[in-house]
Amino acid sequence: MSIQQQIKDEIKEAMKAKDSVRLSVVKGLSAAFVNEVVSLKRTPTDPLSDEEALNVIRRAVKQRKDSIEQFVAGGRPELAESEKAELVILETYLPAMMPKEEVEKVVKAKMAEMNIDPSIDSGQAKSKAGQLMGSVMKDLKGKADGDVVKSVIDTLLA
Repeated sequence: MSIQQQIKDEIKEAMKAKDSVRLSVVKGLSAAFVNEVVSLKRTPTDPLSDEEALNVIRRAVKQRKDSIEQFVAGGRPELAESEKAELVILETYLPAMMPKEEVEKVVKAKMAEMNIDPSIDSGQAKSKAGQLMGSVMKDLKGKADGDVVKSVIDTLLA
């Protein structure tokens, strides 16, 4: 079953369970899926691939995280709580992310491949941090959180 179909089915389940938060999230995702299909110049009834659907969900997760950060910074913790509740639901649809230790192994291997050695020239290594980040994220697309990758790279190049 595709992710898009799973979300449609969950709308019915959330209605039956009278789970207003889940219902709001899955309806929002369903609308975002239609918007994505239309933005890809297809008809609204066309299905999204699972990869396209995951991209929509990742954007929704990022939006929630940004909103939480803004609400907390603005002194509105009650608004941040509702965003956190939605974030928990959205994250259930994403595949599990790699733990930091696994990311560290991949980054070290990529550093060796790109001949980046911070012990020899830390200035040169830091100047290649962006290239390293891009290369690692390309390899780990959808498998690792960008913030985790960035923190591992920063730690290793420090």
